[in-house]
Amino acid sequence: MLLADRGYDADWIRALAAKRGVWANIPPRCNRSEPICFSPYLYRARNLVERFFNKIKQCRRVATRYDKLAANYLAFIQLASVTLWLRVNEYAP
Repeated sequence: MLLADRGYDADWIRALAAKRGVWANIPPRCNRSEPICFSPYLYRARNLVERFFNKIKQCRRVATRYDKLAANYLAFIQLASVTLWLRVNEYAP
C-alpha cells in the first residue's frame, strides 16, 4: 500500500503503483473530476510514519548524515530506532 498526501495525487503515480501491484491510498485533490477510492482509516497510518521520521531526525547524526558509507548510516538509524523504541516502552507495564 502506498500512503501519500495530496501533493502526490497524479494519475501517473497511481498507474505506476497499480502496475507494481500496490494500492495507492492518496486523498484526492479538490480539482479531480472523477471520484477516487480513498480510505481515511488506512490513511491514519501515515501519521505514525511521519511522526517516526520526525523523532528519528532529532538525532543530529541522522539529520545531517555524517556517515559516508550507507551501511554505517543504516546501522545508526537502526540504533536510533531501537533507542527510541526502548524509550517509548520504558514506561509500559
